[in-house]
Amino acid sequence: MRWIPTLIIFLLAIVSGLYIFGNLRKLSRPYFVLFYWMYFVGLMAILFMPISINGLTVKILPPGIGRVNLYQLQLSGIEFYENIIMTVPFGFFIKKVFKKTPLIFLIILGLLIGTSFESMQYVLSHHFLIDRTSDINDVISNAMGVIIGGVMAMIYHSFSKDN
Repeated sequence: MRWIPTLIIFLLAIVSGLYIFGNLRKLSRPYFVLFYWMYFVGLMAILFMPISINGLTVKILPPGIGRVNLYQLQLSGIEFYENIIMTVPFGFFIKKVFKKTPLIFLIILGLLIGTSFESMQYVLSHHFLIDRTSDINDVISNAMGVIIGGVMAMIYHSFSKDN
């Protein structure tokens, strides 16, 4: 039962991958689409599978409901920075696809994305025992990553000719 989210991720990856590869010649930016397909599949795997990745170590988490941290702020450390780096491409994607998105909307969207990730981890941990921790620090770092990615895309758009 605890591997149902993994099965769903793999099925979504296979179906979407087959669709993308079947229409690759019709796409105006195939490398962009392939990169983001791999990114979103990897992101879903990192966020919603019962695995833990710390540096170079990957381990399967034991069955459990995880923990919730809403109070202890720790806005530094390797996990905090990993979460920022993990969502920078997400912010870049949003700003690349929706060029006219204002920065304040991107900030709100970053907070909503981070909150959605952690809420989904909480729900999946309680229903499928994937033992993921829902953490306020992750919400903040995910939002920061989305914002940084969006700002990077804004800078890219201001200097590029494919506006």
